[in-house]
Amino acid sequence: MDRVTEAFVAHRNLLFTVAYEMLGSAADAEDVLQETWLRWVGVDLDTVLNQRGYLVRITTRQALSHLRTLDRRKESYIGPWLPEPLLTAPDVAEDVELADSVSMAMLLVLETLTPTERAVFVLREVFALEYDEIAEAVDKSPAAVRQIAHRARAHVAARRPRGVASAAETRRTVKAFQRAVETGDLQRLLDILAPNVVLLTDGGGLVQAALAPVVGAEQVAHVLGRIAAAMSLQPTQVNGDPALIVRLDGEIDTVMAMRINGGLVTGLYAVRNPEKLSHLERETTLRR
Repeated sequence: MDRVTEAFVAHRNLLFTVAYEMLGSAADAEDVLQETWLRWVGVDLDTVLNQRGYLVRITTRQALSHLRTLDRRKESYIGPWLPEPLLTAPDVAEDVELADSVSMAMLLVLETLTPTERAVFVLREVFALEYDEIAEAVDKSPAAVRQIAHRARAHVAARRPRGVASAAETRRTVKAFQRAVETGDLQRLLDILAPNVVLLTDGGGLVQAALAPVVGAEQVAHVLGRIAAAMSLQPTQVNGDPALIVRLDGEIDTVMAMRINGGLVTGLYAVRNPEKLSHLERETTLRR
């Protein structure tokens, strides 16, 4: 490979992760990488002192442009909007900070930030870029970036989910949850769901899905009880979280990511929008 291609390939997984964490959409993250590449091939490498930083800067600027377009699209979205789920390798779950940053719960928290706040938070808290580097990426002064970072950290800290389940606890809870759903055992479901559990379903107006959050163990258990016995459930890892892939006649119908705390399921994120299920046939490599 030539120097330009080699540098891009070396950092591609990192750049995808940056774009995905800013956008919550794998398809849009791939578009951002295409645009980053087109700009990168026109760069004189002899003038670039830090290739990683330069590529992250291009990616961030392109992602910010896409983020504003995405925000307009979400205004007319039917029902809850959830991030596009990614099938992730076990090593993502083992990296606690990375898993937390790409989890469905965290990506939804990041949705409540302004585009610039989101970019600054991701670059600083997840990828540990210096304030000077971030300032160049978002076209702000380092002093302004420090203020934005402080504001974004406080905002996220007030809204991020609490509690981290151990690997053993997670396995037990997922197994019990899967068994309860497969058997349609209402009492088992109630035993494994937290009293204030929240279920979000994203159908995008293309398939049937609840148009508002479903809150409470009894209400969520009632919805889950409708899963047909003909559907098969496959345990997996999605966005570093435990999840179940629901298949109907061999085809992916739904992916359901779980948030677990204290041996109970506290959050369920069910993505049914078929346009968001294309990245579940292969693992996506994420890097910090």
